[in-house]
Amino acid sequence: MSAAAALLLGAALVVAPGAGAVHVRLRDAHGDPDADAGVPSSDPLALAGAYDLLAACLRAGMPVASAAAAVAEQAPQPLAAALQRAANLLALGAEPEIAWQQAGTDPSTEALSRLARRSARSGSALADAVTELAAEQRTAVEGAAAAAAERAGVLISGPLGLCFLPAFLCLGIAPVVIGLATRVLGQGVP
Repeated sequence: MSAAAALLLGAALVVAPGAGAVHVRLRDAHGDPDADAGVPSSDPLALAGAYDLLAACLRAGMPVASAAAAVAEQAPQPLAAALQRAANLLALGAEPEIAWQQAGTDPSTEALSRLARRSARSGSALADAVTELAAEQRTAVEGAAAAAAERAGVLISGPLGLCFLPAFLCLGIAPVVIGLATRVLGQGVP
């Protein structure tokens, strides 16, 4: 009975309609927890969430290497790669300046790299700085969303104008012009 059920499940996964390849549906059917690791996220707030998670791990008392490795598993790319690389180097005993140097080459992780190196030099708390970085990321996403909404408002006024202008001309201006023209042409100019 179980062999027949497995055969039917396999046939359903191969034949089932929908977007995606067979291996994606098979991976999702087995619930592979590592399937999404390192996949770029379409969530604009994923980076801020990863920063908040890193700050929470650091506040809980985790060492920077352990916290970075834990967050790297669910962080969006390229932050995940930068955190994993820094965690590996820190676990091997590298200086923080060297461990976070590679993260400074990407614009999206440059601020974290700068904060981590400064924290290692001065001994200041990295968790508070990462929390501020998450707040800045949220503010940037909010600003981009507001700009996109304003841009959409401007872009939609063109088609609306093209739709309403003929109606305005036909129902508002044309009757007035026709009425004036009829009076002027019918009675003559005084």
